[in-house]
Amino acid sequence: MSVVLSRWEAFSLSALSIACLAVLATTLQGDGEPLIASFAFSGIAFSFAYCLIRWLGQTFIDAGLKGRDMSKLRKPELPETMGAICAVVYLLTLIIFIPFPFYQDIVAATSGGGNNDVIVERQPSADGRILHRFPHSKLASYLSALLSLQSVVILGIADDLFDIRWRHKLFIPAFAAIPMLVVYFVDYGVTNVVVPVQLEAYFGNLIDLGWIYYIYMACVAIFCPNSINILAGINGIEVSQSLVIALLLLLNDILSLSTTPSSPSPHPATDPHLFSIYLLLPFIGVSAALWCHNWYPAKVFVGDTYCYFAGMVFAIVGILGHFSKTLLLMFIPQIANFLYSAPQLFRIISCPRHRLPHFNPRTGLLEPSVTEWQQPPGMLATGVLKGLANLPVPLIAIRLNDDGDVIQSTNFTILNLWLVWFGPQREDTLATAIIGVQIMVGLVGLFVRHKMALLVFREDNRD
Repeated sequence: MSVVLSRWEAFSLSALSIACLAVLATTLQGDGEPLIASFAFSGIAFSFAYCLIRWLGQTFIDAGLKGRDMSKLRKPELPETMGAICAVVYLLTLIIFIPFPFYQDIVAATSGGGNNDVIVERQPSADGRILHRFPHSKLASYLSALLSLQSVVILGIADDLFDIRWRHKLFIPAFAAIPMLVVYFVDYGVTNVVVPVQLEAYFGNLIDLGWIYYIYMACVAIFCPNSINILAGINGIEVSQSLVIALLLLLNDILSLSTTPSSPSPHPATDPHLFSIYLLLPFIGVSAALWCHNWYPAKVFVGDTYCYFAGMVFAIVGILGHFSKTLLLMFIPQIANFLYSAPQLFRIISCPRHRLPHFNPRTGLLEPSVTEWQQPPGMLATGVLKGLANLPVPLIAIRLNDDGDVIQSTNFTILNLWLVWFGPQREDTLATAIIGVQIMVGLVGLFVRHKMALLVFREDNRD
């Protein structure tokens, strides 16, 4: 990969950056327009991330952050951990963006904040304190999101550097989520869940889960990063699935904002969805820059840092945006991959360190990777393997010896499962197929959320 931008790349990125800076300057002439500013910052983040990935690739290789692309004939050496660049650019973008969502509160709506012509009358409360109009709770949510993201990026970089074992790094995102959960407890604190209409006769309208709800949110914070990390191993798959999920969540925000009832005061659902958009737009920008370098044939590897970072962005958006159930609808392929991988993840079936599809150098195609059984598996493992292989739609492929013992079985990932079902494929064809499934399932999930929710629940929380 060349470290020098082509003339067209340099011109395009410069033009994009100048246009975005002009848009930002325009927003400062009015009321801040945070949504427009967020779009502009996303374009600038794309340009910076694109350039830094190109310029720093060789530096990462020289520092030993490199790996070989095992799905290519010549197995080229590529820079690794490039997702860390995107994460840093994203964090800096969010930090610089902080004044824009609060522009009206800082400048236009408060006396002494740069607008001395506006007179704000003091409103004493019952105990004599002055009620400040600045939305401290919104700022606390934003800063807690930043702190959680910074924590998970640091931990992700540590994983890329020291190759932490799965059983040790599994709970890393839960520690990073603590600032976010503390702010949720202080500012929101709702632990009730709405009961479906069909079960109201047994449980009532609401169930207060109490501390169990915080365990659920911590599990969401653990699952999102690790599920992206599990569904990996071919060029572009991590970034592509993250981009699709981000775009689907952005579409969910747009649909939610467009259908909220109009009223003189903002609807309670407005601020959480705007908060989600502010976090998703720059993420899409930096991820698109990484995708340009990671899609087949990859010029860089994303590393575990990107998987942690992307998953934590989604967890924060879902939890602080108050639509964690909708978030899980977007993660149905990842949930399916986790459930399918469970026999190997929990060591019921032998699990090799790497389960990415096997590259056949003679055909140039990917085939299902396999686990070789030097000794016949135990009774439980044998029963699981043969049961899954003999289903009407087989979920694995196995090979038996003359005694009927299993000597080979395909690994439990949906990438390998797709190859079991449809045969060997090119790497980019496989990635495109899986991303196509992600898009289809996500759109169905949004349809269920926005058109069929009232079949299950008595009312929609947007009404």
